[in-house]
Amino acid sequence: MRHTQGSVEVICGSMFSGKTDELIRRLVRARIAKQKVQVFKPAIDMRYAPAKVTSHTGADFDALPVDQSTEILKRVDADTTVVGIDEAQFMDATLVDVAETLADRGVRVVVAGLDTDFRGEPFGSMPVLMARAERVDKLHAICMVCGDEAARTQRLVNGKPARYDEPIVIVGAAELYEARCRAHHEVPR
Repeated sequence: MRHTQGSVEVICGSMFSGKTDELIRRLVRARIAKQKVQVFKPAIDMRYAPAKVTSHTGADFDALPVDQSTEILKRVDADTTVVGIDEAQFMDATLVDVAETLADRGVRVVVAGLDTDFRGEPFGSMPVLMARAERVDKLHAICMVCGDEAARTQRLVNGKPARYDEPIVIVGAAELYEARCRAHHEVPR
């Protein structure tokens, strides 16, 4: 079943906010509606399984790993109506053009990723995707310090907040990151 119009949806938020769970939920619903779904992820994300998007809660969905965003256009089947993309912050800047090209073809594109990096600054192509999307949903986690709503990702090095000058991209999970609220998010300079 083809959509009457293509669109771009962005699911964003901090680590542990449920982005991948929400992506998988939308993809499962599309499959139930008998839509053809294809999912892509950056090849750099090897945390759980190379050919699946997997949430921290253990939910998963088959996915194709790609090194560059343009590979998505080459690998999308002609009858695909829904394209999911996880960990979009790790993709290159051409992801925006890829998403818009697919949407212009009538495909529903659902993108999930961190909106900010461990410094609290906009991450990769996510801000542009958010600005151009028809729909944006920002999810929140729980602050690991106080239990309030958390919108930031705290990177830890030996149990202490990572310094501002640390590398931006280090793929990891609970061993390296925590969700934090504004008051408890620290980035020493």
